[in-house]
Amino acid sequence: MFSYRHAFHAGNHADVLKHTVLIATLDHLLEKEAALTVVDTHAGAGLYRLDGDYAGTSGEAAEGVLRLLADKKTAASSAPAAKSATKKVAPEAEAPLADAIARYLSVIHDFNPKGGARIYPGSPFIVHHLLRDHDKLKLFELHPTDARTLDANIAQLEAGRQIAVLREDGFGSATKFLPPPSRRALVLMDPSYEIKSDYGRVLDFAAEALKRFATGTYAIWYPIIPRPEAHDLPRRLKTLATKAGKPWLHATLTVKSSKLTTTPTGETQRPGLPASGMFLINPPYTLKPLLAAALPQLVERLAQDRHATFSLDSGG
Repeated sequence: MFSYRHAFHAGNHADVLKHTVLIATLDHLLEKEAALTVVDTHAGAGLYRLDGDYAGTSGEAAEGVLRLLADKKTAASSAPAAKSATKKVAPEAEAPLADAIARYLSVIHDFNPKGGARIYPGSPFIVHHLLRDHDKLKLFELHPTDARTLDANIAQLEAGRQIAVLREDGFGSATKFLPPPSRRALVLMDPSYEIKSDYGRVLDFAAEALKRFATGTYAIWYPIIPRPEAHDLPRRLKTLATKAGKPWLHATLTVKSSKLTTTPTGETQRPGLPASGMFLINPPYTLKPLLAAALPQLVERLAQDRHATFSLDSGG
């Protein structure tokens, strides 16, 4: 269960989607003066070197954040996506970056003031970068190596009691921080999904969290892969949110086909992660229009084949 290391995948297209959504969500939540508590159930190492051995081995950042940084001029976004719409996007006339993408890249730049992206911030460092002094951050990580690295990385921030790092199962322990004293919280769920039970645990955790704190904002990242559990998860989350009477938003980004390919030598080749999604319960009302402008541009900039597309759906 500890074979997954996010360092191999840092800055890939899934991180671009996840962190674009995360930053846009945080920007809205931080407009209110009252303290915000952010809980990250699977924090990882927190900070990654894109020129290091791990990221260099996979090269996934080259098809993600590095593509966006290589050419910040993207094609014009299409009209805002209608509810339950799925669109394929063709390049159009050049236009400024959508606000959500520009904001994401500005945060990446803050960690790389000399340009480029040698350093890629994971969710813990992105969140800390945006939080105010009176906000709180609770980080959970069980992987023994990543937990030690996270401890060391967070220690450099000298954030004191603002950040708590816990070597505990986030799905088993994170609800103890709900509801927070300020009654304002964002919970990010981003497990590896290496084992099938992660899908069920996401649902169980979300259900328990909603019972404890019905007005919190819950953000769930998941991979879109040829596995029944992956396709069932957003449907079951919609059912959960609807039964609880809560609004929800579902965004997906596909960059290539999920089908196996055959090399010239006759070997079967897996395509790698083709797509991912973000599902939010109690999302900010500002998020959907931001993503309606950003997702078409992400498709255009990050497409690896003609199957690249996006979807944006909401309810409640």
